[in-house]
Amino acid sequence: RSPNRLVVEKLMSVKVGSISSVPAVVTEDCSVYDAVVSLFIKDVGTLIVVKEVGLLEGVISRKDLLKTTLGGQDIHKLPVGVIMTRMPNIVYTTSEETVWAAAKKLIMHEVDALPVVRNITLADGSEGLEVIGRLSKSNVTRLFVELGESH
Repeated sequence: RSPNRLVVEKLMSVKVGSISSVPAVVTEDCSVYDAVVSLFIKDVGTLIVVKEVGLLEGVISRKDLLKTTLGGQDIHKLPVGVIMTRMPNIVYTTSEETVWAAAKKLIMHEVDALPVVRNITLADGSEGLEVIGRLSKSNVTRLFVELGESH
């Protein structure tokens, strides 16, 4: 097999869990102002909104925050829950999904990052998606560069 084919096979077999990073999270009652500060401090382009127990509630992009801050609303009082993208419109991945499949989601949905989640059953018997990581375009690019350098 050619070296190129080996790189492609490796790229298609790596799991999200092996390259994902720590999620940048805020809660739904966080102000838009605090979310903007968090975005800069954590140096990310997407914030994941979680319930207190770490369940996926929504996502907020850099673009969402920019649009809101330019809209003239009081960003110190406006909670991110008002502007976030909610289920079922959130695109996410799991640690067992291949990076290849997750990267296709990033491209198809034109987003910079995906929450990495796992299904959990809550004490009341209901199901939820627990946020366990974040897969960004940077994670995928880093893998691509590492695979290229190793061959």
